[in-house]
Amino acid sequence: MTTTRLTRYDRSMLRLMNDRRAAAWYATEARRRLTVAAHVVLTVAIGGLMTHFCLAEGELLWPVAVMAVLLLPWMVATGVINGATRGLLELRERALDERQSAERARVLARAHRVTTLLLAAAAVALLITGGAAGDAPKAYAAPLLIAVLVVHRVMPLWVAGWRAQDEPADDDLLEARAMGR
Repeated sequence: MTTTRLTRYDRSMLRLMNDRRAAAWYATEARRRLTVAAHVVLTVAIGGLMTHFCLAEGELLWPVAVMAVLLLPWMVATGVINGATRGLLELRERALDERQSAERARVLARAHRVTTLLLAAAAVALLITGGAAGDAPKAYAAPLLIAVLVVHRVMPLWVAGWRAQDEPADDDLLEARAMGR
């Protein structure tokens, strides 16, 4: 950590992000990656419903209700990923040690590269669709750009959750298993 004093908010967030009571949810690489995959699927589903809500006429209530229902597991998955990364992206810079700060920079750089590729793919898709149809698909441009913006916002969380490492094993537990106790 830096020499800057932590505020009460920083200390409470640090405690929250390092609370290990829910560690079973992200104890293994497979569980963390499953959580990231579920978060991606939920994000796509919510985005698809939002697009349907914006483009469909006459069906105003059911997409909003389904989005509200999907928002709860989305928030839980966000919390699990934040717990798995020990708040790498949620804590202020002054609350991180040097290793965490370097990891945050790596995660943000990788997420930026992936998001840039997605933005380029979205632009190419709109240009190809517009060229095939003979006109720019104006109705889909706004939802697609909003989707890319959402992905830009959550991509660092996905990358951090995907890259998170297992906790170091307890030495006493390893010795007990080695001795067959």
